[in-house]
Amino acid sequence: MSQTFRHPEILDIARRDGKVTVEGLAAHFGVTLQTIRRDLTDLAEAGRLERVHGGAVLPSGTTNIGYEERRSLNPEAKQAIARACAARIPNGISLFLNIGTSTEAVAQELLHHENLLVVTNNMNVANILVANPSCEIIVTGGHLRRADGGLIGNLAAETIRQFKFDLAVIGCSALDREGDLLDFDIQEVSVSQTILRQSRKTFLVADHTKFSRSAPARIASLADVDVFFTDRSLAPDLAAACDGWGTKVVTAP
Repeated sequence: MSQTFRHPEILDIARRDGKVTVEGLAAHFGVTLQTIRRDLTDLAEAGRLERVHGGAVLPSGTTNIGYEERRSLNPEAKQAIARACAARIPNGISLFLNIGTSTEAVAQELLHHENLLVVTNNMNVANILVANPSCEIIVTGGHLRRADGGLIGNLAAETIRQFKFDLAVIGCSALDREGDLLDFDIQEVSVSQTILRQSRKTFLVADHTKFSRSAPARIASLADVDVFFTDRSLAPDLAAACDGWGTKVVTAP
């Protein structure tokens, strides 16, 4: 059976069961795991499914996929993006890292940086950077979102307003064709907007899976970002818009 015939049936199974697995689909169609992985990648790039660990789920414009599943999504690309981003972060600066698996990957790449002051509303980032003795860590207050270790709400924003950061590294849940950065939680969005206002320079880290996703709340525009680190080239119209805005795009190898 060709992928032309498999794809509609894969989507039907996803609608029926809410999720599809690589092993289950391989057994169902009598094909290899690699063939199904290619099918799911094609459907994800077309925006029809979202890849998760071991399979895929139907995309949602109102609900984010689970944190553990996000951690396992496109890890090699996130590491490459994080490495490219960390290479442009100098020693001896004040830095904010926000919520997200991509910013956690950046934190991992900062373990050998020196004389950093890092403020974060991400408990996971703080725990990663504990291993760097040359990094001073400040965790914002706020309401703890147990699902991903994020601190959100008015108290988090109020803490951030006490600082003026040299650099902020942020992530987002989705990036639309107009270059708007989107998220699911309006409380997180207000914190992210405060981060942008309190930072002299902003880096965005987001892999290509964010290009085909949607979320209901707008954080900002790529026009508000100094450097965007990703793993694939942007659509020509968005790349041209970034040129006009002065937003540098770095595609990690």
